[in-house]
Amino acid sequence: MKNYLAVDIGASSGRAIIGNVKDGKIVLEEVFRFENSQVRLNGHDCWDIDRLVESVKAGIDAAIAKGPVESIGIDTWGVDFVLLDEKGERCSDAVAYRDERTKGADAEIERDVMSFTELYARTGIQKTSFNTIYQLWALKKEHPEQLQKAAHFLTVPEYINYRLTGNIVHEYTDSSTTALLDAAKKDWDYELIERLSLPRKIFGKLEMPGAAVGEYKGVKVILPAMHDTGSAYLAVPARDSRAVYISSGTWSLLGVENDRPITSDAAQAANFTNEGGAWGRYRFLRNIMGLWMIQSIRRELNGTSYVAGRESNETAEALAFMSDWQNGKKYSFADLEMAARAADSNAAVIDVNDQRFLNPNSMIGEVMKAAATEGRVPKTVGELMQCVYRSLAECYAEAIRNLSEVTGKTYTSVNIVGGGSQDKYLNSLTADATGLEVFAGPTEGTAIGNLIVQMVAGGEFGSLEEARKAIVR
Repeated sequence: MKNYLAVDIGASSGRAIIGNVKDGKIVLEEVFRFENSQVRLNGHDCWDIDRLVESVKAGIDAAIAKGPVESIGIDTWGVDFVLLDEKGERCSDAVAYRDERTKGADAEIERDVMSFTELYARTGIQKTSFNTIYQLWALKKEHPEQLQKAAHFLTVPEYINYRLTGNIVHEYTDSSTTALLDAAKKDWDYELIERLSLPRKIFGKLEMPGAAVGEYKGVKVILPAMHDTGSAYLAVPARDSRAVYISSGTWSLLGVENDRPITSDAAQAANFTNEGGAWGRYRFLRNIMGLWMIQSIRRELNGTSYVAGRESNETAEALAFMSDWQNGKKYSFADLEMAARAADSNAAVIDVNDQRFLNPNSMIGEVMKAAATEGRVPKTVGELMQCVYRSLAECYAEAIRNLSEVTGKTYTSVNIVGGGSQDKYLNSLTADATGLEVFAGPTEGTAIGNLIVQMVAGGEFGSLEEARKAIVR
């Protein structure tokens, strides 16, 4: 029996998970967990990238200590990157996507380079302020010397692989989130890159999931779908082609799989994105703010900060309005769910995709301000959570209606994978809001999808379809 290792890294934590096939079923064992943190550097919110690399190595070492490992695959969030110089040394910080440096970049590109309609028709990527194209535009303005010095552009998981193996290998699914790829050709749009006055040479040849990277301590490092949503979608055990997928975690990624990109005016207006997947698939989906809102509220209630060195008084001001907030209590996610269930269901429904919720000084304060426009300001923790829960469910329902309008298909079920699939209350509200049957799980969908690519490459399964059957057996 061969053991494969998935290192799945999210915005707040990472896990090293061993997978193997036993009696025709994929079996998982978590062997290591670590925090992923941000720090304030040079005026920006940045990933503690060196600490992250060391945590990944520790997770791999923990897996190897349990026995032989056939291969390793790394997946992370998308859009973020670092630059390397000719010597292979990092010449930029790993600025985090929620940082404010991209403010106004979209308008400047639309004014000076091309309209968003043209950009969307080429790349198929929805407009979000943190897209790599906007990050690079902001970097070019603030630190042009970094781009002049750069020899290589690496997404975060590519950089981790480089630190493990010494090899620079670029992966398609994660690169597809940059808004710099020709969606139909599945390759860099070099004309777009040149029109942006970015150095063409730093964008190297793309490889597909399943390709080899190198070795770390004698173990093969393989490319999974390195964008975590790309891996998560592989693990959805949908019963038919009328199923909507939600990869539920810090973000809620709601959509379907297609065999070609949809870059129509209707798709652009509905703000759906076409991200590349394994085996030539496309994920046609909408980014929804997701459990980030709940995670942020919990941190504020518990007195913890998301970014070390970034402090604000706004949380204290917002908490002063919460009549039942208990200073010193450590609120769990279960506590927040129970509080929401017990609250008055007549909560305000707010637009969870409003930019105000991307990286606020106080999530609680912003939710209260948004709810105030509806005339129902939450005054208790339960009312606050009820507002967020109902707003997320209604946003899912609206996205599915838009999806149906764009694709011309009627959808009959919702498949939720990832950590958020464990939230039974949100699942129930989603069923009520959409009127569709909701299926929850697997919880470790991203790790399973990561492992599936490795297992197909290792000969455990002959195809994705065969591997998906091993999830539900």
